[in-house]
Amino acid sequence: MQRILSTELARHTGETVTVAGWVHRRRLLKSVAFLIIRDAAGLTQVVVTEPGVRALIETLGEESVIELTGTVTANPAAPAGVELTAPALPRILNAVSVPLPFDLHRPALTATLPTQLDHAALSLRHPGRAGALRIAAAATAGFRAALEQRRFVEVHTPKIVASATESGANVFALDYFGRPAYLAQSPQFYKQLMVGVFERVYEVGPVFRAEPHDTARHLAQYTSLDAELGFIADHRDVMAVLTEVVATMTATVAERTGAAVPKVPAEIPALHFAEALRIAGAPADEPDLAPAHERALGEWALREHGSEFVFVTGYPMRKRPFYTHPQPSDPVWSNSFDLLFRGLELVTGGQRLHRWADYEAALAARGEPVEAYRGYLDAFRYGMPPHGGFAIGLERFVARLTGAANVREVTAFPRDLHRVTP
Repeated sequence: MQRILSTELARHTGETVTVAGWVHRRRLLKSVAFLIIRDAAGLTQVVVTEPGVRALIETLGEESVIELTGTVTANPAAPAGVELTAPALPRILNAVSVPLPFDLHRPALTATLPTQLDHAALSLRHPGRAGALRIAAAATAGFRAALEQRRFVEVHTPKIVASATESGANVFALDYFGRPAYLAQSPQFYKQLMVGVFERVYEVGPVFRAEPHDTARHLAQYTSLDAELGFIADHRDVMAVLTEVVATMTATVAERTGAAVPKVPAEIPALHFAEALRIAGAPADEPDLAPAHERALGEWALREHGSEFVFVTGYPMRKRPFYTHPQPSDPVWSNSFDLLFRGLELVTGGQRLHRWADYEAALAARGEPVEAYRGYLDAFRYGMPPHGGFAIGLERFVARLTGAANVREVTAFPRDLHRVTP
């Protein structure tokens, strides 16, 4: 008999079906026993009254894997409004005889986060933890769909690079066949080069940051959703595309998972960096936004515009990478932006330089040798259009959507300052 998933049972009321999954919970009452079986789709309640079946169920540890055949019976109080009755003797596919480090059948995991991460193989089975990963998958699908509809081509760029030149020393070095190499901090250089091929490109992949942060918002490896597009007027064209992408991502999450998502305005409110400092109560010479400033701006956007998103544009050039295009009216500022979501930086982006002479001048101003960037700068010798792009941190996005206090709660196997296993 073909296996039926828990979410399909209601379509088979009155029929005899076979289900399979993990023993999520047993409730052994005097006259009846309830067995909850969990599969990838949800939960199935099985009502057991036959003594032989009950005797076997009493021997099963939680998380044992079984297959069971029974009759689908309507019951509004059961998951999905149906349950299995008159089950035959279950077939044990894999019995668990060891105690679990924590219970999975409770609505929320009570174990500490370090304990959950130490036992990721088990904790990720909890519907709450698994649900966050489903949201991440849906958000990624929405990201891809939004960009595919707008002529973007998916690319795959190297994660092992020859030089640590993009943003300083916060890179992971490795031995590459006897010579030094590094894990890529972002696909930035490569996605810019690919604008010269496809005009519009995107990538979903890991990036690596050897920054010694030990906070709830930082990881040493995270998933970056990157996009780059050519033939733009300035960074505002990039912001318009990003707004449409985030709207599609949230809509896809809602459609596929049923999770509550915020409304994305057709035009997200935007502030210049100088104005953002004033609103956040920061000194006028502050070079960047601190977490407290970001929270203050999130509160301002919600209060003044009813938006959980807000753009901050025009960050100081001295705080942005050398490839950032300066603001034409005042080169102290940049044609760059961050998108804050519920008071947290979610996206960084902007317009890039596109002429070789501008790169030569920008590198000279920072005391950087042109030769170190030769492979990257070749694209600009050969002609590149005005272009720009952005990068979304997937884990931060999911954490903000779900209300998780720590990005590790929505990451399957986080890598940070202290953790490199499991």
